[in-house]
Parts: sequence; C-alpha cells; structure tokens
Amino acid sequence: MVLNPVISKLSGKLVVLASSSPRRLEILTNVGLRFEVVPSWFKETLNKSLFKEPHQYAVETARQKALEVARRMPFKHLKTPDIVIGADTIVTIDGLILEKPRDKQDAYRMLSRLSGKEHSVCTGVAIVLCNQQENEETEYQTIDFYEETRVKFADLSETMLWDYIDSGEPMDKAGGYGIQALGGMLVEYIHGDFLNVVGFPLNRFCKQLDLLFNPELASNEVVHTDVRCNGSTTDHIENPSSTSSLSKGQENMSAAGSAVPPVTSRGPMNLVIEKVHTDDLKRIIELMDGFKASKALFTASKMRVFDLLQKRPGLEGAEVARGLQASLKGTLCLLEACVSLGLLERKQGGVYENSRLSQRFLVSDSPSSLLGYMAHSDETVWKLFSHLETSVREGTNLQAKSSTKILYTPQTCISPCSRKLRFMKAMHGIAEVAGPAVITAFDLSRFKTACDLGGCTGSMAHGLAKAYPRMSVTVYDLPSVVELSGTFCPPGLDNRVSFVAGDFFKDRLPKADLYILARILHDWTDDKVHALLSKISDACCGLLVSEIFLDRDRTGPSQGLLQALGLGPGKQRSAGEYGALLESHGFTVSHIAHTDSLLDALLCIKD
Repeated sequence: MVLNPVISKLSGKLVVLASSSPRRLEILTNVGLRFEVVPSWFKETLNKSLFKEPHQYAVETARQKALEVARRMPFKHLKTPDIVIGADTIVTIDGLILEKPRDKQDAYRMLSRLSGKEHSVCTGVAIVLCNQQENEETEYQTIDFYEETRVKFADLSETMLWDYIDSGEPMDKAGGYGIQALGGMLVEYIHGDFLNVVGFPLNRFCKQLDLLFNPELASNEVVHTDVRCNGSTTDHIENPSSTSSLSKGQENMSAAGSAVPPVTSRGPMNLVIEKVHTDDLKRIIELMDGFKASKALFTASKMRVFDLLQKRPGLEGAEVARGLQASLKGTLCLLEACVSLGLLERKQGGVYENSRLSQRFLVSDSPSSLLGYMAHSDETVWKLFSHLETSVREGTNLQAKSSTKILYTPQTCISPCSRKLRFMKAMHGIAEVAGPAVITAFDLSRFKTACDLGGCTGSMAHGLAKAYPRMSVTVYDLPSVVELSGTFCPPGLDNRVSFVAGDFFKDRLPKADLYILARILHDWTDDKVHALLSKISDACCGLLVSEIFLDRDRTGPSQGLLQALGLGPGKQRSAGEYGALLESHGFTVSHIAHTDSLLDALLCIKD
C-alpha cells in the first residue's frame, strides 16, 4: 500500500535510485515507491579533510552520486529521469569517518574502535529533479538533507568481534555492521531513526517530499535556494524564529564542503537549479586557487598565528597583529582567509580562536603537530614544484633541483645540518600522525624483535615498543640522522628502542624478526628496491611495508599521484604491485590495511 499523500506524488514519474544497496531498495519498495535502480559510477574519493563536519561529506557524496546518474542516463540509457535519489551513509566516532571496510582486518579495526562507545550514523540524501528544456538542455534541481542517529555499542569481546567478522556481514556496510541483522546483537541502544542506521532515513525523506510538493508547508523551515542557471544567484530565506532546524535540515554544499553563501532575493522553496557545467567550473576554480590556500596555511603557521591563539584565545585582530608584530591590514586579511579555510573561528565580538583542526595539527605543543611538515613543504617542496614544467619536459626529477642554486639562494641558504633537521622534523610529524594507525593495523605480537629501516627519529619504533611491551626495536638510519635523533626521542626514554647507524644498501642489516619499511620503497629505483628486498628476505621472517597505495587503475588517491610528480628515481605503486614485488622475493602477503591515516600498510611473511 502506498503511503498517501506523500509517496503517491511520485506516481507516473520515472524515479531512479542511484544506489545498489539492497537495504535502501527494500526500505523504499516497502512503502510502495516504484523506481528503477541505476547504481552511481561516482567514485567516493572526496577529500574528507575539506569538510568541517562529517555530515557535510555524506551530503556532498550523496549529491554527487545522484547528479552523476542524472547526467549519464540521457546518454547511456537514452531517457531522462524525473527524479534521482542519492544517499550515502557513514559512521563517525571522535570526528573520524568510517565507511565500508576494505577487508576483515579493516572491519576489526572499525568494530574495535566502536566497542563500548557511542557513535553517530549519518545518512546524507540528495533528491535531483531533472527538467528538460525546450533547447534540450537539462536543468537539475537538487534538494539535500541529512539525518543523524546516535548508536551505543556494548563492550565486545575478541571472540564476538571475530565471530561477527567471519560471518561476512560487515564487509558491505558503513562502520562494519548491519543493525538490521546480526549486527543488532552488538548494539546496546540507539537514539533516533532506526531506518537511518539501516541506510535510508525514510521519515525525513517523506517530510522532504511533502515540503517539495506542498511548498506552503515550508513557511516554518529554514530554506536555502541555490539558483545556478548560467552560474547566477543564490537565495537564502531564514525564519528568524527558527535557529536549530539547520542542524539536520537542508544544507546545499559545494564540493569543497562549504555552505552556499546567502543573498537576499526570494526563491519558491529549497531547490538547487544548476547547469551541468557549474560544478565543473567550481572544481576548476578550486584547483586554480589551491596554491593560495596552501600559502595562506604555510604563512600563518610560519608566523605562529595558531600558537599565539592557543596561548591567548579570543584576541581581536589588532591584538593578533601586535602579537605577530605585523601590519593590521595584512593580519586581518590573513585571519579572515584562515577562517574561510576552517583553520580559525571568528566568535561573537569579532575575536578569533583556533578551530578544532588547527588545535590538533597546527599548534607546536600538540602531539599531532604538523608544523615541521609545513615548514618542509613551504621551504623545500613549494620551491621544487615551481620547476614542475621543466621536470615534465626534460624527464628530470624534481628532487635533483634541491642541489641547484635556484632553490638555495643566498637569502634562503641554510647549513646542511639545519636542512637535515628540518627534513627530520617533517618526517617526525607525519610519523606521529600516521604511525599509530599503521602500528595497530595488524597483530604483531608474534615478533619479538623489529628493525625500522630508515626509521629517522624513532617515532614508529617508540610506538611499536609502547604497543608491544615484549618487543625490542632497532632504528637503523644514516649516521647523520642517528646523530640528530636525540632531538626528538631523548636517550633512555625506552631502553627497548636502540639506534644503529649505517647504510641499508651497503652495510649488514641488524638482526630482527620483523623489518619495517615506512615511506622508503617509493624513493628508489627498481634495482635498489630489489637489492634491499633481497637483503631483507635473507635476514627475516616478517616485513611490514607502509606507503600510499595507489588505486588499481592508478586514478587515485591524488595525494599519492601528486607525490609521484616530485619523486626522484622511484615510483608509487598500488597494493597489488607491492604484493607482486614482495612475492618475487619469497614473501607471502598476509594482510593489507587501508588505514584512515596518511599511509596504508601491508604485512607479509617469509615462506
């Protein structure tokens, strides 16, 4: 039976569900909706860090899924749909977005994180209305919203976790569980819409359809109307008496995750009408302006804007300018740019405070501080990439430029020791942020000794020693690196971590059960990679490799492919390519983990 009068409004229209999810299909079929299923080809590769809130990522993903199907169908299916429905469900905990697990180990990592804790399930939904014009061009009207449900997991034993994982149920579900089936046994309680956790917020969807076909009911709603015909205007209508409905209401988001800017003209309801090219234009402009955002970030970090506001939050612009000993005009422009990038927040009264993002990554005394990496990116990588065109034309590598007089002018030249220390600070920052996810991706308790080749400051080694109290770890790196390592990890911090100086290409490797190559292999030629792996193969029984793994078709992730532009003689590889490389040296790939940090990992065992 059709739920009248809401679902019946869609009778006679070509409605398409841009999802292959059997759960969404079942929910919509059960209320009598007639529709076709055309799974979206949109690759869910949006940069999560660009979105201030997790639900914005879900909404934008749903919107892109629906728009991809709406734009494809007239050409591939030779028919234009009336309505396309897109949805994306994510699980979030502690600000981290959990999507579908890639393998059993990934499912274990997710479920372990959720055990005994409360988390959020957010589903973003986009409804695209397709209006074919007389000139055969199609206008797309988009309504989007999200629903959030709080879910509490019971404390889960290892046996229960693995029994559930081995059932196979977690593998195609956000967060690694399905509440409507066996996963319901893991749940202690929920607050909110049950069907939202299953995968589709039916109640809010019906309410949205009611508003769409009965616009007179929208008088008490916060309404955003983005009219994007020929890239023109945006309407924003807000009822002064309503201030809270936006939290789960309509948020028309750009691909960068920022809210649509308001103007004052009135629109009929919360619709987004856009030409096909508008999103493409926005994307191109974002790419063109990307260097400006990077330089604003680097400059604010170098001037210690975030350290100042961490020590003295709530400063006015003039007070920040005095603290930085900089001009008022320039400081205000920089502060406003940082607010727009989500790095700062401007509070009531016009005072500034650090955002959650900057508190975590851009403050000197934060355990996850990336200021060292910022300095390296600004002072070294930025200058290298200014020679990218020459590198592409000549087939030379950007790293070779580091020895040229162009990069190290008299004004910027620093001593080799200072340059080495700056690079080590950059690597230490990345290791502190990405290392824990790599260390905990696998059960390494079987190994009693480990050797981190090219382990730099010892960050990974100390993390391993902390995670595995019975493990002793050796950091093996060049003498000039070992000499400076005490700056980061003072001697005596953990007597199970030791530093040995040497060259892993020329010298004998320290003995160990497990060797670690974190961000090493991508730097070297095939000949050197094979030589190093041969030495390791003769000396150990286990090898952990951590790199940015490319997609199988080499279309992403962009971080890895952009890094490849700056490589010397080395190259980036996919997980499959690394696996084949290691198997050629007698290793058997045991586990592959795509972590939520900057690096992926692969564990293999020597036959």
